[in-house]
Amino acid sequence: MKLYNYFRSSASFRVRIALALKGLPYDYVSVHIAKGDHKKPEYASLAADTLVPLLDTGAAKLSQSMAIIEYLDETHPTPALLPADTLGRAKVRALAQSIACEIHPLNNLRVLKYLVKELKLDEDTKTAWYRHWVRDGLVSFEKQLAQLPAGKFCYGDTPTLADCCLVPQIFNGKRFDCDFSSLPRTMAAFDACMQLDAFQKAQPSSCPDFEA
Repeated sequence: MKLYNYFRSSASFRVRIALALKGLPYDYVSVHIAKGDHKKPEYASLAADTLVPLLDTGAAKLSQSMAIIEYLDETHPTPALLPADTLGRAKVRALAQSIACEIHPLNNLRVLKYLVKELKLDEDTKTAWYRHWVRDGLVSFEKQLAQLPAGKFCYGDTPTLADCCLVPQIFNGKRFDCDFSSLPRTMAAFDACMQLDAFQKAQPSSCPDFEA
């Protein structure tokens, strides 16, 4: 398999975590989205949406991190990233989508660039935007966790799709000095994840295209 991705991309990070948790080998192909590599014809010919990540399985090319992770979970079911029961799967998907669909889209690179280049926001205002939506979303996430039985990770005592989404969001939030106070279960889940080798291997600083 080949994973076309960028070290700082949250969506790419999610897929790297899933691959690492499942112990699946892959070729790392860097697409430097900050430099616009994703818009170049050679990548656009592979990825119709010109986004990262893109997973080339050899038989098909798959886009969108959540779809990729569920594909990996179905084709390589151990360890499972979704619970065995229908209700549990719905709850984990809801947690994951709270980050991937509610927080991340407001703060990804192309949105931040648009705020600056097209809407002419200064850096301080852009950063305030980022911090507001991350904090607002994580407060909501914490409330959702509080309604669930206590567990080591976001849902239960093993990592799930929700943790694959949470960790990259916290990493990116730290880059912008976001406020993570009063989020005990959220941050406990993050800390538990970072004790695992799979999450360490997948983090940006472990990537071959990492830039400080």
